Amino acid sequence: MMTTSSEADHSTPHQGGHHVQGSLLGLAVSAVGIVFGDIGTSPIYAFRETFNGHHRLAPDPMHIYGVLSLIFWSMMIVVTIKYVSIIMRADNKGEGGSLALLALINRKSPDAKWSTSIVLLGVFATALFYGDSMITPAMSVLSASEGLMVVNPGFEPFVLPISVAILVGLFMIQAHGTAKVGMLFGPIMVVYFIVLAVLGLMHIVNAPEILWALNPWYAYKFFLVDGVKAFLALGSVVLAVTGAEALYADMGHFGRNPIRVSWLFFVLPGLMLNYLGQGAMIVSMDPATAATAITNPFFLLAPDSFRLPLVILAIMATIIASQAVISGAFSLTQQAIQLGFMPRLRIAHTSARAAGQIYIPTINWALMVMVITLVLMFRSSSNLAAAYGIAVTGAMFIDTCLLAVVLFVLWGWNKPVAVAALTMFLIVDVAYFAANLTKVPDGGWFPLFVGLIIFTLLTSWSRGRKLMMERMQEAAMPLSIFIKSAANSASRVPGTAVFMTSTPEGVPHALLHNLKHNKVLHERVVLLTVRIEDVPYIETGNRCSMSDLGQGFYRMMIRYGFMEEPDVPAALKTADRCGAAFNMMDTSFFLARQTLLPSSRPGMAIWREHLFAWMLRNAESAMEFFRLPTNRVVELGSQLEI
Repeated sequence: MMTTSSEADHSTPHQGGHHVQGSLLGLAVSAVGIVFGDIGTSPIYAFRETFNGHHRLAPDPMHIYGVLSLIFWSMMIVVTIKYVSIIMRADNKGEGGSLALLALINRKSPDAKWSTSIVLLGVFATALFYGDSMITPAMSVLSASEGLMVVNPGFEPFVLPISVAILVGLFMIQAHGTAKVGMLFGPIMVVYFIVLAVLGLMHIVNAPEILWALNPWYAYKFFLVDGVKAFLALGSVVLAVTGAEALYADMGHFGRNPIRVSWLFFVLPGLMLNYLGQGAMIVSMDPATAATAITNPFFLLAPDSFRLPLVILAIMATIIASQAVISGAFSLTQQAIQLGFMPRLRIAHTSARAAGQIYIPTINWALMVMVITLVLMFRSSSNLAAAYGIAVTGAMFIDTCLLAVVLFVLWGWNKPVAVAALTMFLIVDVAYFAANLTKVPDGGWFPLFVGLIIFTLLTSWSRGRKLMMERMQEAAMPLSIFIKSAANSASRVPGTAVFMTSTPEGVPHALLHNLKHNKVLHERVVLLTVRIEDVPYIETGNRCSMSDLGQGFYRMMIRYGFMEEPDVPAALKTADRCGAAFNMMDTSFFLARQTLLPSSRPGMAIWREHLFAWMLRNAESAMEFFRLPTNRVVELGSQLEI
């Protein structure tokens, strides 16, 4: 019924792509609202956790300068150079993200010996993203709500209930779409980043020497003087760059140039001014006051009368950041379904104008349960920080591995230049990942555990689906023989029969069963396969292909990109090489529903076969997934051993 493809290399620059429309300034403002929400809320907790987290540092000038230097150069190497300057050039017809990059690599080099390991890396990066999408809303909303305790310590008992209420409300509105709310995201985040910059500048003018922290010497001195603590501090410093992968994943919504402009000329300066302001404030205090202030320096940047408005603005920013991650989970799930890594799930479009705005109930409610569980289990953002970071650093490391394939195989970079760039990225990625491994006993196990479960589900589905198709092909009858024997012997009845089949060769099981039990054939028989290509979008003119098999039999292929939602009736209306036009009231769709029987045949472990069978039973029906008219569908069951 649905297959994936990595065959043809669509080399035309924009073939199958989609063009982002709008002015550079307008798209840049929108990008500020959607793309930079996660990394933009990092100042609320990143600097604080480096000093006040599980591996405490004394808030003295040496450590403050060292940490600020690490934050700045992490932003420059990881975000500016790696993602903004290099990885964002590796787009798949305008789309970004680990799965889009994986599809690009497979399409450009389908016969490479290392393709299996690359696929597994890309799938694991996807699995880690789901762990991150659970932690980000919990961490962001909880840390912003804790600002109420800075305003008034009496708010402490209400922080947890307020955080849970905000998160429940956030997930409840997903079904209604975020188009209207999204219009406010850009302006709110623009105000938020301006406030970050102003608050930072207010304290930098009192201690301008803090600007020396931009010198990499202070990061080096930190390691030289206090090597072990500097290494452990990396586990918290990395919180300043969480969300960097979102720049690449959301590239398809805005284009690379608006994201680059927003980052270089607005977001990066705003973030660094705030971090430097926090450092300037602490370094200007006496040691006793600094030790108290370091517990929540972000909110202390504001004068007393402005702290409550700052808390409200921070909560709004964290809601926006959480919304971006949730939307990203929906988008990634759609890609995974189309590329054959997940079973069919119900996907609802929440906007008639924006195809990218989708809602997946199963993912939404699963995320909500896990996010609320995290908040109630860890109870504070400092405790939750122990779980935050390992999924992000793991995904960043995998992106570097995929980038290596792009540089050497797809782009053919000069080897010394490519090796130098990759070495720098790998040193940073490995250092951050290793530092975050020390968090595993304190909560870092959670995203790894979630990632392992999702990786098992994704790979079991992909492998089981491949085995199922192989078993079906083994039992398939050659179509030419079937047509000769059945076309003249069976009774023909008026109308059109469309038999959905996942394999473009052989006779579909549903056709054999229909002939066996009903002993009739329709005047027009169409064997239809929906194929998902390794490009985000397929041009309408290339959507359908048709071949006349004779005797009223036709073979049809309908192609979609991995960012598109299949709509078979709409595609059939455009078909003009299959006799008369398709009339839905005169067309019957036949589907085969397989009941899997796990067996000891080589292929997968028995427990994985049972897991695949369970996923298949719970997948959305092909009727709903392909938007087939409910009163024109006939399902025929069969049993299959894998």
